[in-house]
Amino acid sequence: QVQLLESGGGLVQAGGSLRLSCTFSTRTYGIGTMAWFRQPPGKEREFLTLINYSGDSTYYADSVEGRFTISRDNAKNTIYLQMASLKPEDTAVYYCAAALGYGLGQTQSAYNYWGQGTQVTVSS
Repeated sequence: QVQLLESGGGLVQAGGSLRLSCTFSTRTYGIGTMAWFRQPPGKEREFLTLINYSGDSTYYADSVEGRFTISRDNAKNTIYLQMASLKPEDTAVYYCAAALGYGLGQTQSAYNYWGQGTQVTVSS
């Protein structure tokens, strides 16, 4: 069973930055693409960004393109989400997700494992 653990959330002022981390357990055989999603208050969970296994292919939702950067360090079993120029509308619970395989899906159903989420609050 793969376990994912997010960290790095918190309260930040608009215009500020945060870096989220997601560490996955050692039983990672077959883990390929990983992604970040978020769920704003009262809204559905939405796709933000994904990264392939080797880290050389990424994709971003329009809402975060140019402000957020995904990266991964397979030696540390960790992916990151560097968030800059944060806005109040970025307030949400942020989730990392892992897929068994190498597809580049942007839907929740493309991912097999999920973290418990970390809260990010951006004040105006």
